Amino acid sequence: MGFLLNTGKRIIFWTYPRTSWQWDVLCVLILVFIFLTPKSWFENTAFKRSHAAQTTVVISTDVIANQSDKGEIERRAKQAAGRSDGQVMAVRERRDGSGKLIAYEVDIR
Repeated sequence: MGFLLNTGKRIIFWTYPRTSWQWDVLCVLILVFIFLTPKSWFENTAFKRSHAAQTTVVISTDVIANQSDKGEIERRAKQAAGRSDGQVMAVRERRDGSGKLIAYEVDIR
């Protein structure tokens, strides 16, 4: 039991000399893990489900007749995104350097 405990400590704390065969084996094991680990092990599927379907559409103020009509902005954004059943998450105004409203950014999920 002492041999296994001692070996485990040496591996965890990496106390092998750099020119030893143990060092080489540990380096090879690390490289094998890095290059042969499936990508799916590191994917966050909960994040993907909630953010993958989100689309941002920019709608110019030229195509909106009444700029205070949020329903018109949402309808145009859904039409531009091709997602008539989508849910509008946010509408942000985009202004130029002088402060003039030039477009709307609409997030659709």
